[in-house]
Amino acid sequence: MGVGANTSLNMRPGPDGAMSITAGFRLPIQRVDRYVWRVPENARPGMRVPVTIYADEKLLEKMMTDRTIDQAVNVAHLQGAQKHVVLLPDAHEGYGMPVGGVLATDVESGIISAGAVGYDINCGVRLIRTDLSEKDVRPRIKELVHTLFCNIPTGVGARHHTVRLSISELDEVVVRGARWAVEKGYGWEEDWRHAEEEGAMKGADPSKVSTTAKQRGAPELGTLGSGNHFLEVQRVDAIFDEKAAKRMGIEEVGQVTVLIHCGSRGFGHQICSDYLRVSEQAMRRYNISIPDRELACVPINSPEGRDYRAAMYCALNYAWANRQVITHWTRKSFEEVFHRSAEELGMHLVYDVAHNIAKVERHRVNGESRDVLVHRKGATRSFPSGAPQIPSDYRDLGQPVLIPGSMGTASWVLLGNEVSMERSFGTTAHGAGRMMSRAAAVRQYGDRVKQIMMERGVYIETPSWRGAAEEVPQAYKDVDAVVEVSHELGIATKVARLVPLGVIKG
Repeated sequence: MGVGANTSLNMRPGPDGAMSITAGFRLPIQRVDRYVWRVPENARPGMRVPVTIYADEKLLEKMMTDRTIDQAVNVAHLQGAQKHVVLLPDAHEGYGMPVGGVLATDVESGIISAGAVGYDINCGVRLIRTDLSEKDVRPRIKELVHTLFCNIPTGVGARHHTVRLSISELDEVVVRGARWAVEKGYGWEEDWRHAEEEGAMKGADPSKVSTTAKQRGAPELGTLGSGNHFLEVQRVDAIFDEKAAKRMGIEEVGQVTVLIHCGSRGFGHQICSDYLRVSEQAMRRYNISIPDRELACVPINSPEGRDYRAAMYCALNYAWANRQVITHWTRKSFEEVFHRSAEELGMHLVYDVAHNIAKVERHRVNGESRDVLVHRKGATRSFPSGAPQIPSDYRDLGQPVLIPGSMGTASWVLLGNEVSMERSFGTTAHGAGRMMSRAAAVRQYGDRVKQIMMERGVYIETPSWRGAAEEVPQAYKDVDAVVEVSHELGIATKVARLVPLGVIKG
């Protein structure tokens, strides 16, 4: 559409007086407020709920250049959909459901969709604070990044050099999650208490996971993987909410933190693949019709639906255990470089959040409190103070929310807010969101990625420069703009901005 940052989208009043976008876009989009847009429920036959989009004009314009909004409208057709389908400001086209989307379905009459959770189940992020400052770390950043790179396997097919799991041990991991890792010596007791769901979702059943998935998962625990996964050594660039920041252990500008971004690896990917096939075959038996086969789904309470949930929870728990083992090797790497214990370095876990997940929660729908199955695909839970799901030492404050930027750009710590419960089923964005495809990023920046990172003052190590080029900062939206929308809407508010010093990349 060619809309610049300082221009307005082409708008005109519709029959009901609402301002709508013109310029030939294939779906009606009404402007509700400065950062709120809506595709009405009657935009296409078969929609059960409207689509609500949270974005500024520039972010919305990007969503209109690919299938993001079309995919959200498809999701709005799904059986049992409640209230609205939500597109968050980082939303972009994905498999079936857009990344950066939220769908809640009625627990009695609704469906569950593997495509609405995604392949990288519990791709998530955790933040570790330290007592170190930039002046301590900057002179040793190359040594530190190299040590992390040696200790934490990265890249496609990476396998850990110390964790060796039998299938029976893997079954234990996927039931107990982060607690398994801590009890095996890969962390501290406080760690699992500072993870969403305390690092282990109840209801995981390894008997519902295929042998292929287990064979893929057994050798990969404690590995970073590839794609957009990274481990980043950062400094605090700015603090916006001193009270919340201090409670999280973020005390001053220049303080060093570590952000770990990864998921359930080949284990979760295989579970998604397996149950997409199961769902496609089962839909005929349940007379389910969908506008896109990538949204293959089954009734929540069907045998196939129960099996997928039990298997998906295994992948959730695997990812929490995976990030916990990586946390252990991160601490060991800092100890090796700085010759002090992790305890002396103050390397406490701030929080760990999941991005790709589906679970039952209680929300208000049409004025009534009810249980719904919330699918968050590329989206972060953002619960307010008082929520019992928040760790006790944060409960009177609100949930820490972690939004990683792209490799080389800022990441953010936010705080959950009551407004999110009404606007987005207690959810906010999960990252910057892609601007260009991986192939396009490689074509344009493939031979310059190391130079780009050096110009930003960021030292990087990676097993694949092509893989790193796929995640070059220019391939992503402006994470600061994404966070600004979240903050202004109140679905999660600013606490601190973090910028990278060094990164290891899969």
